[in-house]
Amino acid sequence: MLRTIALFSSSRRRGNTGQLIDRIAAELDIEVVDLASQRLSAYDYQHRNRNDDFEPLMRRVLEHDQIIFATPIYWYAVTPEMKTFLDRISDLLELPDLLSEGRRLRGKTAYVVCTSISDEPSGAFMEAFRETFAYLGMRFGGVAHVNCQDGYLPAQHDPTALRFAALVKQAVQVAVESRA
Repeated sequence: MLRTIALFSSSRRRGNTGQLIDRIAAELDIEVVDLASQRLSAYDYQHRNRNDDFEPLMRRVLEHDQIIFATPIYWYAVTPEMKTFLDRISDLLELPDLLSEGRRLRGKTAYVVCTSISDEPSGAFMEAFRETFAYLGMRFGGVAHVNCQDGYLPAQHDPTALRFAALVKQAVQVAVESRA
């Protein structure tokens, strides 16, 4: 059975994106890791930051087959904490003792959950994720986006969360059937 984890970042844990990922997580019965609760140092070319929470968090993430990245869209980009996390993946590609860990990202499925005040996620925002996933050898599984100009409205936005959860569950089912 495929295992799924969600990585969440926002300035408000219970804000629009938090409510969306929590609805999805409840449907999928998965863990949501709030990156704000982790001690993540910025990328450092000399890698003097190895005593923070990045490596233990990545070990947890790598135990999963599917990774959901949940963030609001801030000025066509991810939150600062999500950017720091994504930048730190470079550690897995540069440090000799972590290269084998970095290779474990290959073949995993990545999803994006996002909110904004637009009807669609920005092209630049999505392209950054698609390019990152492709570079890492990950498969892009899909996106859940809702327009939260008026806030997160369960009656309006929960159907998107449920469709997305069904998409993730379908990937799990396909994997189970292909292994049978």
